[in-house]
Amino acid sequence: MKDSTLSITGISAAVAASLTWSMNFVAPLVIGKYSIYDLAACRFIIAGLIGALILIANIKAWRHLTLNDWLVAAGLGFIGYVGYFIAVIIASTYAGPVIAPAFLGLVPVVLAISANVHGGMSWRLLQVPFALAALGLLLVNGQSIARFEGQSFTTLAIGIGASIAAVALWAWFGLANQKALMKRPGMNAWVWTAMMMIGGSVQTLMFLPAGDALDLFQAPTLGFGQGAISHLYVPAFFLAAVASIGGAWAWTIASQRLPMTLASQLLSLEMVFATCLGLLFCYRWPTAFETMGIALIVVGVVKAIGVFHGSTVKTAVAL
Repeated sequence: MKDSTLSITGISAAVAASLTWSMNFVAPLVIGKYSIYDLAACRFIIAGLIGALILIANIKAWRHLTLNDWLVAAGLGFIGYVGYFIAVIIASTYAGPVIAPAFLGLVPVVLAISANVHGGMSWRLLQVPFALAALGLLLVNGQSIARFEGQSFTTLAIGIGASIAAVALWAWFGLANQKALMKRPGMNAWVWTAMMMIGGSVQTLMFLPAGDALDLFQAPTLGFGQGAISHLYVPAFFLAAVASIGGAWAWTIASQRLPMTLASQLLSLEMVFATCLGLLFCYRWPTAFETMGIALIVVGVVKAIGVFHGSTVKTAVAL
């Protein structure tokens, strides 16, 4: 963090990151017969190319960086993007499209608790925001879980294991990313974002032969011509520019300016935005439980901001 004050810029950035990342949940609805692997590969490669353009435009801001800086950024690119995405895909494949998102909804709570383990805010003050967020996420996902049609124990176990791995990877990314940025206080947010995306793009290219051998891609069969424009290239470019580059840039700013406990609480808004986008795509109104869940998440976020604002005011008075 740059200082101990509650940053409006940081709060806005965390909310923006939540909004852009929520688009990942509706992306599968617009790719037609192309697979999610086609979309992911195309997206991360494009994100890497955009990252390269960002570095070209900011060449003076990164010429002094060391090999260690590049390796750390590439590692974060894998943990928070490529590796996380692979875990999500495995989770969705084996546990289905209902259980996996329900587990992923726990990311903000797990990240917030992990961030506060080594001190920071009083657990007593955080009980209400955490409880509201957890209950809200349960209500938003609860009906889907209740309607879940069972699978074999082995299949479900693999899916749940992958879901837990995805949650762990992103919690790890959130904490490791902020720690890396604290060691690099002058880091340009655009440059750091570009470095992570380039690392993720290289890793994606390395994965392509294995993915092709496993017959994960539909693009070679469906073609890369005009038919791929609306169902593959446009969604991939949009996700690369907005969700990957834009989301990572916004989260970098939030990580530089906010306590991770607060930033992760704001991340729970991702599920609110994802639910709203999903409702728009499905042309329906939210159920009573979904409405209550969304309301509780929002109230929890407001409460969390209030807790940290009160703490900053008391610190300023004490000084």
